[in-house]
Amino acid sequence: MERKQGFFSALKEEVMRGISPARSRANSPARSRSPISALLRRKKHQLPANHELIGRSGSLKPMGETLTPLVEGPDPNGGESGDSKRSGSGLGQWMKGQLSRAPSAASIAFQRSDLRLLLGVLGAPLGPVHVSASEPLPLLSIKDTPIETSSAQYILQQYTAASGGQKLQNSIRNAYAMGKLKMLASEFETATGGKTRNTARDAESGGFVLWQMNPDMWYVELAVGVSKVHAGCNGKLVWRHTPWNGAHTAKGPVRPLRRALQGLDPRTTASMFADARCVGEKKINGEDCFILKICADPQTLKARSEGPAEIIRHVLFGYFSQKTGLLVHIEDSHLTRIQPIGGDAVYWETTINSFLDDYKPVEGIMIAHSGRSLVNLFRFGDMAMSTTRTRMEEAWTIEEVAFNIPGLSVDCFIPPADLRYGSISEACELPQDEGERAPLPLQPIGLRLQH
Repeated sequence: MERKQGFFSALKEEVMRGISPARSRANSPARSRSPISALLRRKKHQLPANHELIGRSGSLKPMGETLTPLVEGPDPNGGESGDSKRSGSGLGQWMKGQLSRAPSAASIAFQRSDLRLLLGVLGAPLGPVHVSASEPLPLLSIKDTPIETSSAQYILQQYTAASGGQKLQNSIRNAYAMGKLKMLASEFETATGGKTRNTARDAESGGFVLWQMNPDMWYVELAVGVSKVHAGCNGKLVWRHTPWNGAHTAKGPVRPLRRALQGLDPRTTASMFADARCVGEKKINGEDCFILKICADPQTLKARSEGPAEIIRHVLFGYFSQKTGLLVHIEDSHLTRIQPIGGDAVYWETTINSFLDDYKPVEGIMIAHSGRSLVNLFRFGDMAMSTTRTRMEEAWTIEEVAFNIPGLSVDCFIPPADLRYGSISEACELPQDEGERAPLPLQPIGLRLQH
């Protein structure tokens, strides 16, 4: 208990010292520090070749001494200070290395094509509709309620109970998660039958951190290869910063981060499916599941559309295990129509299938500690010969999770100082030139993280 208190006291001190984005984003977002950037600036040390970057703890609890003092920048001696075996310290150093390593010619070429597409689609996607985790879930009602709706309400009640219970979830004021991942644009196919395939050796490694706070605030930072994407929400607007578009607001209403729905935030997940319908059953990896479906309403779709880009539909399916009650698979698909001036309309259909695994309790809350996503990006419309398909994959593992972190405040979710309030459509992340790579589905190549 003394170690845990010492750790959180040190963490609170760092939060108050200036790891808040409100203080660190006075300069350009590209040069700013995230709320956890100070946590990642520990003194350098060399990791053995067989060092496991991911421990399977899933809890933000110190394994050795309390948090060591932080340094502003690299250690001039390049040595190791204190006990660096605390859970997560290796991942923090590894993430720092991802941002600071010198890019090779091959990695630069990858960044210009596949990596931009990967981060644009998988970096920080949002849920289909606005939800507020502070709003209570609808009560189970049978009378004068369609069977699809009442069944969905019952399934959500079972999910809430299996995830830790509503009382415990309502006691969570804020949350933190850190993990590592690999991304790969695994295949590209054109209408003429030409295919380009990448192997698991071509995957780019990275890591992410996620902070959340009631009501409806979140911040995520994701570093992959030589690029970094960070996004956030202060409860009133959603913003994102990418190396190619800078900092900008997102179109439409405030929506939750999809990554939080991937087994990290049961309460927001339940709120997302509060108005869902039960549309059937299906086996997922041999496990019988109920299927809940939620669709973005026309008003939300219109608010998310801009200029020549129109969001036609966005549907989210949740697969809940009949055995455990937990969410084991989510699938969302959205269709975008782009009408260029003086040209034929082009359609982009994006489908993301995410499989959630390795549920473990963290302070009584069931959290998925690993998973993988398979993405199919399909372009069609203007000319038959311009049809393309691209397949992308992501595998992730969660290293640390903690709740009710002392010292975390609303200041940690203030948007960047140079945020452009002219919003950018979601379609800006799609390849616009016909010569650019775009989207196809085959059998997964089995992208995995080594534990």
